[in-house]
Amino acid sequence: MSGIVLLLGPGADRRTFHRMMAELTPRGDLVETRLGPDLLAGVRRLRIVDRERAVQPWCSADGRWLLCYNGEVYNHRELAAELLRLGRPLRTASDTEVVLEAFLAWGPEAVTRLRGEFAFALADTATGRLYLARDPLGVRPLYWSRHLRRLHVASEIKALVPVGAPVSELPPGHHGWADAVSGPELVPYLDLARIGAGAPPVRDAAQAADLLREAVRDSVRARVDTDLTVGVLLSGGVASTLALLHVRQLHHDCVAFTVGTPDSPDVRCARRIAAEVGVHHEVIEIQPREIQLDDIRAAIRSSELTEYADLIDAVVSVPLFRRVRDLGVRVVLTGDGADDLLGVQPGSDRVGPEAAGRLFRHRLRNLCRTRLQRLDRTSFGHGVEARLPFLDLSLVELALRLPAELGRDGGQRSLLRQAHADLLPAYVRDRPREPMAYSSGLYDGVRPYRALFARQYRAFGYELLEPVRRDFDTVLVRCGHDLDRAVARGAAPPDVFEHARDLAGMARWKVGPAWRRLTGSGRQN
Repeated sequence: MSGIVLLLGPGADRRTFHRMMAELTPRGDLVETRLGPDLLAGVRRLRIVDRERAVQPWCSADGRWLLCYNGEVYNHRELAAELLRLGRPLRTASDTEVVLEAFLAWGPEAVTRLRGEFAFALADTATGRLYLARDPLGVRPLYWSRHLRRLHVASEIKALVPVGAPVSELPPGHHGWADAVSGPELVPYLDLARIGAGAPPVRDAAQAADLLREAVRDSVRARVDTDLTVGVLLSGGVASTLALLHVRQLHHDCVAFTVGTPDSPDVRCARRIAAEVGVHHEVIEIQPREIQLDDIRAAIRSSELTEYADLIDAVVSVPLFRRVRDLGVRVVLTGDGADDLLGVQPGSDRVGPEAAGRLFRHRLRNLCRTRLQRLDRTSFGHGVEARLPFLDLSLVELALRLPAELGRDGGQRSLLRQAHADLLPAYVRDRPREPMAYSSGLYDGVRPYRALFARQYRAFGYELLEPVRRDFDTVLVRCGHDLDRAVARGAAPPDVFEHARDLAGMARWKVGPAWRRLTGSGRQN
């Protein structure tokens, strides 16, 4: 895993390049660069797979191709064996080399063979063009900007702010060629709106449970193929508990991490399951009153998020990943994505099956700029790689074959519980679903600062991509769960009335209590 930067074009500016690289410092523990007159390429590499030999930017044996790669390809051993059978010798045991060799063997079609989370730029030094690609769900980020007939590519928006030009995102499941003059010409290689369309639905509940159980275990197995300690972000919910149980069985060295107030539902439940499983458990205890403006500013700068709910969760995530880093753990598994993929979608009971399906796919396509962006930035902001077993493409394909009527009392999320009923304790299986900030007990510590989110976001220059927008779920409700209306209205920034309401809330939650303490007006006689 890494943070990548490329600058392509005549007279590529080294000062800008080094400023861009500096912005990605937390994403890796090693700086690796290749600098030419018209191509500057660099990587902040977090060493996970073949840590000594997987140097980047990685070059082909003839020197023509140069790869800057951020990701993990979990089937790289199988692909390496296939490449060897094709007579393509490999110099390392890394997935980095496999990505390049796969492209040389199969061309752009190779991206459809990669199982994992990735974003990369491959430079053809003979033609001066770049090939760009990103994983189907957008777990790993990639952005670009053009200025003064030069193309700039980077893993985060903050690295492109020094360029001072509009920023664009490489969409999930897209790839294509780019040059310094015209910019990228991108096309989808996988469309989430059509995935699984040709496969028959799985209507039998027992068969669905068996398939789901097997897919979850295989996805976790693929993500613990490492000699490093594996952490699990344990909220005590169904998905994170399943991740912990499988990691405990499949890997020799496991540790769990939980953040929240001492009496929060997450901490209480996680303590209990970790003790029963017998894994080392790190609890980051925080009280809402301990959250300060500096914490808000740091979370916004790191996460680059645009919706309020995601920013609130980012504030909670930062101390969690800080502890993971301080313990020297580099790889963690998380249950994120299970609710989005296998859960009851908010508002789906208000619309018909067709509209509910459109809403589900819309949320899935937008995970890259909400939940997944939060995880990427807050984890790599502390030199930690977060892996998401519940968003493996095999699970996505299976979920899209499961009719909503399976487990009607709880939708497909209920099926996840039923499929693992023998593994999950009742106190985990029966827990209600809550957003991270609520279940950790920290929502009230972050909410008062909401009025400052947009201003801080603009101060970092992130509006070069897009402005802070309304929370989609809030807009959806106001639009009567009409997806098209909600998308149109949600693209607009919050209006002056919403901002005034946020300011009033901040005064009530922060200024009011401080004034009462100062004046003693709240004391009892």
